[in-house]
Amino acid sequence: MLAGMAKTFEPPPVDDVLDAVGPRLRALRTERDLTLGAVSRTTGVSVSTLSRLESGGRKPTLELLLPLARAYQVALDDLVEAPPPGDPRVHGRPFDHNGVTMVPLTRQDGGLQAYKQVFPPRWPDVQPEQKVHDGYEWLYVLSGRLRLLLAARDFVLSAGEVVEFDTRVPHALTNPFPEPAEVLTLFGPQGERMHVRARPKA
Repeated sequence: MLAGMAKTFEPPPVDDVLDAVGPRLRALRTERDLTLGAVSRTTGVSVSTLSRLESGGRKPTLELLLPLARAYQVALDDLVEAPPPGDPRVHGRPFDHNGVTMVPLTRQDGGLQAYKQVFPPRWPDVQPEQKVHDGYEWLYVLSGRLRLLLAARDFVLSAGEVVEFDTRVPHALTNPFPEPAEVLTLFGPQGERMHVRARPKA
């Protein structure tokens, strides 16, 4: 039900990270009051190559950055600083999926995906078909009650209860009750299993 629903989040372009190396090298050399010639003698990197690295005319490589990091006595990570992270907040837009309101809580494509789900009362109006797919699913009931059919077993989940199950086992979720049910859901193709308990239907 949940596979493939997460929105894609694009990381910063590699070129943006590499373009920031030149100014960083120039700043480190200036702070230490060193000339290009002095750095060249220490590192074995030619003056012309150092100049082009600082001006952005030469793309940095590991072979060039390692001796420079040693010369400036900084970690390699300090030379290749990633740009500041963007807004970490997730602004997922709710959408309808077969009558269930889905609120995305993650934005990466693939891997662990999180949603808040709101199941309307008496949903669905037909007997659901149990389905199977790769992965694991975790459900935490925020409010209301939810019915989980898991192969031949039948569970009623109340607020505060959690379940975890292999989605290769036939399963279906329903809300046959008169109030809506709100659920937090984590789905991933792989993941560490959590040891939780559901109450069998009375």
